[in-house]
Amino acid sequence: MIQGALVVVWLVLCAVQDARQRLLANRLTLGAALLALIYLLWTGTTWLGAAAGQGLLAFVLALLLTLPGYALGRLGAGDVKLLAALALASDAEYLLWSFVRAAAANLLWVVMAPKLWLYMNQGVKRHMGYLAPSVSEKMPFAPFLLVGFTLAWLWIH
Repeated sequence: MIQGALVVVWLVLCAVQDARQRLLANRLTLGAALLALIYLLWTGTTWLGAAAGQGLLAFVLALLLTLPGYALGRLGAGDVKLLAALALASDAEYLLWSFVRAAAANLLWVVMAPKLWLYMNQGVKRHMGYLAPSVSEKMPFAPFLLVGFTLAWLWIH
């Protein structure tokens, strides 16, 4: 239970930074990936308790899901590292459900944001600058992955 909550806290930090700066620091992504990998090799399980093979399978899936988006310019390198770190900390089931729910949250935001943005507090708008509907068609990924993982964690756990 506490392990999943720590993953959520880590994703909150990533989401805030991504929404504010359209950037994910290597300390947050590579640092988490390195810690997850060390934990996986040391204990033989992922941070969320799956077998090491499941974590490695999830890592390969993360690369398969993100590298095409990176090559097409739809995802940044930080997004690839973020999903890879999540994969090493979890398993294929968490990764896939998180990714699918993140995509659904992103689609929902694209549809709803133009209407919601008009009624949002200026302070909230300022802190979520890169999520503004008119800023870019390349939206920050971490806020949506936060939503996707949280929903997956609540569903699976």
